[in-house]
Amino acid sequence: MISLLLVDDQNLIRQGLKALLELEPDLAVVGEAENGAIAIDRVKELQPNVVLMDIRMPVMDGVTATRGICQQFPNVNILVLTTFDDDTYVAAAIKNGAKGYLLKDTPSEEIAAAIRAVALGYTHLAPGMIAKVMSGQIDKNEATLPPELAELTPRELEILKLIAVGANNREIAGQLYISEGTVKNHVTNILNRLNLRDRTQAAILAKTYLAI
Repeated sequence: MISLLLVDDQNLIRQGLKALLELEPDLAVVGEAENGAIAIDRVKELQPNVVLMDIRMPVMDGVTATRGICQQFPNVNILVLTTFDDDTYVAAAIKNGAKGYLLKDTPSEEIAAAIRAVALGYTHLAPGMIAKVMSGQIDKNEATLPPELAELTPRELEILKLIAVGANNREIAGQLYISEGTVKNHVTNILNRLNLRDRTQAAILAKTYLAI
């Protein structure tokens, strides 16, 4: 059973999500919170497997709450709920540890599938932001783009793109004709330079900002 915490400042949205998700036999809503500060307390109390986190909330927003939860409870996976107007906030939430994001109007069966994927440690990327980046609706040089990304070397960018499509170190080494040790060093440099925790965050960042 996958335990869920629903975080949204609108009670109707929380109740609607709860009603839909509890139709799934393997999902259980164990708690709710109306802002990020309460969410952190609920996570400490309930230790849910997955948090569905709204972005824009009073008292404490979802980005700040995501950072706090990921720092204190690294085994809790966060899935951000967003709209097309929240691109900047989504990017910040991902950088602070969120495992993926969904649009609020996503069908319930897709939300359930994303929750299951995140609970297993996988990432989930809604196509909206990627499509907007590729169509030019979001300028890759805006503040949403971490400035460190532009400082990566061409080789590091190659490796980052291969990480984004799921290649492991051995596969990257084979494609680029370099040693696994060299790949490992590059990956470490990429994570450090972008201030990312792991390859999952690197993959999300690359798929969000790079034409992959």
